[in-house]
Amino acid sequence: MCGIVGFTGRQEAAAVLLEGLTRLEYRGYDSAGLAVRDHGGTVRVVKATGKIKNLKEKADNGRSLPGCCGLGHTRWATHGAPNEINAHPHISGEFNPVSTEVTDSAVVGVHNGIIENYKELKNKLLRHGYEFYSDTDTEIVIKLVDYYYHKYKIGPIDAINRMMVRVRGSYALALMFRDYPGEIYAARKDSPLIIGASEEEAFLASDVTPILRYTRTVYYIENQQAARLLPGEVHFYDLNGDETDLTPSVITWDAQAAEKGGYEHFMLKEIHEQPRAVMDTLHALVKEGEINLSEAGLTDPVIRKISSIYVVACGSAWHVGEAAQYVLEDLAGIPVRVELASEFRYRRLLLNPDSLVIIISQSGETADSLEALRIAKARGIKTLGIVNVRDSTIAREADAVLYTQAGPEISVATTKAFTAQLAVIYAMTVHFAYVRGSIDIRQYSGLIAELTELPDKIKGILENKNAIQWLASKYAHAHDAFFIGRGPDYAISMEGSLKMKEISYIHSEAYAAGELKHGTISLVEDNTLVVGVLTQASLVEKTVSNLKECKARGAYLAGIISHKNIAVKNELDFSLVIPDTDEHFSGILAVVPLQLLGYYISVSKGLDVDKPRNLAKSVTVE
Repeated sequence: MCGIVGFTGRQEAAAVLLEGLTRLEYRGYDSAGLAVRDHGGTVRVVKATGKIKNLKEKADNGRSLPGCCGLGHTRWATHGAPNEINAHPHISGEFNPVSTEVTDSAVVGVHNGIIENYKELKNKLLRHGYEFYSDTDTEIVIKLVDYYYHKYKIGPIDAINRMMVRVRGSYALALMFRDYPGEIYAARKDSPLIIGASEEEAFLASDVTPILRYTRTVYYIENQQAARLLPGEVHFYDLNGDETDLTPSVITWDAQAAEKGGYEHFMLKEIHEQPRAVMDTLHALVKEGEINLSEAGLTDPVIRKISSIYVVACGSAWHVGEAAQYVLEDLAGIPVRVELASEFRYRRLLLNPDSLVIIISQSGETADSLEALRIAKARGIKTLGIVNVRDSTIAREADAVLYTQAGPEISVATTKAFTAQLAVIYAMTVHFAYVRGSIDIRQYSGLIAELTELPDKIKGILENKNAIQWLASKYAHAHDAFFIGRGPDYAISMEGSLKMKEISYIHSEAYAAGELKHGTISLVEDNTLVVGVLTQASLVEKTVSNLKECKARGAYLAGIISHKNIAVKNELDFSLVIPDTDEHFSGILAVVPLQLLGYYISVSKGLDVDKPRNLAKSVTVE
């Protein structure tokens, strides 16, 4: 949510900033803006509502904003309507929407996050003669920095530190000061912010994608730290204003991984990257025929001591947790509860000291998941992060971490990150089961062999997607769809339903198949699409029975069935057969055609597949 870019160097800043904002579009936004300081010291601000292309047109592709130091922002409206006045950047003076030149402002800045005590701060500033032109909490923060900067006649770092002590909430903040040309200042608390440096340039951004083209050396600024960026230099400061050292990280992602690579959409590209993502994730965990989790601190004594597991996540990662519950309890014999992070953080949970809390997050920055992690740690409970981004906040703060190897995922609707998370869960479960004596060495080796075959089986499904395209064209204009399954198939049904609704805007719901008769079946009418996931042999008959009840009320039945259950094809109007695997792992195969179904329906409707309305890739505010 919200995207920040900043640049100072030797080349024109506007072009770098506009390219960076384009790479951050997937985070979700409703307006965008730029602020660039020219060589004479004048700062110009341009804002636009809607897509980045509107900002480019208004800024003449950056040509109307000369200068080598600047900030850019894509805004997701929280405080105030999505209009040009409320769009970032914000300034410490009075904003004039007619003129781009900012002449009476000592401070210009952009912000990602939410300031909780904004009313209190605004009242304070009103008493000191400040006036406000917008409805945003960001303008309040900019003017608070300006207030301390002038009242105490101090430098930018000291003014920022005073602001951080006074402000409650979350923020990634980037600022330019009139008196310090060519420099950018930043601060962070709980919202992601990454700083990069090269020989004559410095960058900041909400994630690595805008930086990858220019440098792979990045710094992950800590909570309540400030930073000063000059061309080719980066300095960090603690709350006392003392300079402190940060260890740089080197990004190993291929820069081309953030490009479409000839595909029409990032989502389709990322669906097709799943065999590689799953293979790379498994290769990082399986060494010489054995699963090794010791690098994550999950040694055999630690694993044996675990009395129960809480899986905490949001969105699709929560669906991974739902699948994890079935396989962990069945294979490893460990009691598992799956909690939405937004609920976990506000409940009085009776956590056992020997529990393990697993936090799943693609970005490693999800606000609710991060707070749940901190609550568990404060209670003395061991925590494990499963994340895709190295050195992300969850990765740094968890007691242990297992990484998915999915590479950058640009489309808002997750695909390869989801299957990579499942791969981690599967491998972890098999090892837990073996260490705890639930399976013997023969079963252990057999399950590892099944895991290693999954990438090729996913590849086979992707090579046979014409049938899914046909179904998508038939139901592109449906009003409702229902996804049902039992056991692990129910977890995958929830993910299939989410893919449908989030990118095609078709109302879709997932239900445990046995729950249909408890009210939901009243919504089924002629030609309603009902999709059944049928991979669990012991549950197929029951689920087919539920599907036939829908058929009797006019539904069109589609099924994702494993090969061993192929006999049920005759009961369905449409079926797609996936390869057999151990039933504990079948979800990673069954979800692929459901991803394709959502994708092709969205394409058929002419929608913006990669950037669905009202959604953001990473939810970094509560």
